[in-house]
Amino acid sequence: MEIVRTAAELSQHLAGAKRIAFVPTMGNLHRGHLALMDIARQHGDAVVASIFVNRLQFGPNEDFDRYPRTIDADKAELARLGVDVLFAPLEQEMYPTPQVYRVQPPPLAEELEGASRPGFFHGVCTVVLKLFNLVQPDVAVFGKKDRQQVKIVRGMVQQFNMPIQIVPAETVRAPDGLALSSRNNYLTPAERAEAPNLYRILRGVADEIARGRHDYANLEVSARAELAQRGWKVDYVAIRHGLGLRIPHPEGYDHPNLLIVLGAAGLGSTRLIDNVDVVPGHGED
Repeated sequence: MEIVRTAAELSQHLAGAKRIAFVPTMGNLHRGHLALMDIARQHGDAVVASIFVNRLQFGPNEDFDRYPRTIDADKAELARLGVDVLFAPLEQEMYPTPQVYRVQPPPLAEELEGASRPGFFHGVCTVVLKLFNLVQPDVAVFGKKDRQQVKIVRGMVQQFNMPIQIVPAETVRAPDGLALSSRNNYLTPAERAEAPNLYRILRGVADEIARGRHDYANLEVSARAELAQRGWKVDYVAIRHGLGLRIPHPEGYDHPNLLIVLGAAGLGSTRLIDNVDVVPGHGED
């Protein structure tokens, strides 16, 4: 595996590639990330991973400084999987001057994660666009745990006429259902034992919809209340249509196959997100 730090080195090592599959990450890799690398291998003859903790997508009171950085272990895992190139730029390589040009994401970016983390998707879209310009991939793989991100990045690619196929990958979970995330490392043992209840409660809402309920607002309120009673600080539980993450029709006209239940909540000092398809494997992506 080649490890490159600069755009010039990256271009040099990818010069002969016929089809590039790309997985952007912020490092601290877990099994979920590694599954993305396996999917990328199915789509390209050259697999590129990036590790870059992007300051632009962190708010002033968020965890940029304490975000886990495990570059040596990450390198070893990527090499073991046969990743061809790791692009691990320093901040001055990605932002040699202050980034005054930013991508303006769509109104969806102000909802859900965007409402809880103002400016988050401006930072995500800006760094992803820069990475796409540097790597020039044919395919890019993104995990569905960050479902809103997948939708917004795909829309950006379509609207800017970028010749990149966005491949969504199913969320990888621990045996107890907890979605794998770098932020799980922050959980205390007691919080880790509680954490799977986010998935359980979202799955419970989805199962109620699958059984025919369409009083969506009541289901959202009940789920938020249950999480709050268990000690969570709830940002949102939301039922959305998979196509564009719009609010579903209140009379239940949307087919359950196309509905998704999304949630974000804090446990102690750690904020976790998750989502489930009402009918597993059928969410619109």
